[in-house]
Amino acid sequence: MRKLLSSLSLAFSVAALSLSGGCGKIDNAIDCHSICSRYQTCFDSHYDVGACEGRCKNSSAADGNFQRKVDECNACITDRDCSAATFNCGAGCSSVIP
Repeated sequence: MRKLLSSLSLAFSVAALSLSGGCGKIDNAIDCHSICSRYQTCFDSHYDVGACEGRCKNSSAADGNFQRKVDECNACITDRDCSAATFNCGAGCSSVIP
């Protein structure tokens, strides 16, 4: 019985870790899309959002610190108009948007 509980506990732990990684990827993709789309809306109507998203997602997958910057940038620009986002979030977001 004890071995069965131990095995079940291990299985649930692995499943939880797998799901949390997947959710992080989804959250990251949404954040990258939001940031890149906002740049296009506020600064350059011809900006390549798809290329920006690809760079953002790849950089986030390779570097946890970059992913943290993406999260912070997206949290900062959410619910702000273009000028407020630029003024309040420009420094933090400048490392995310090349």
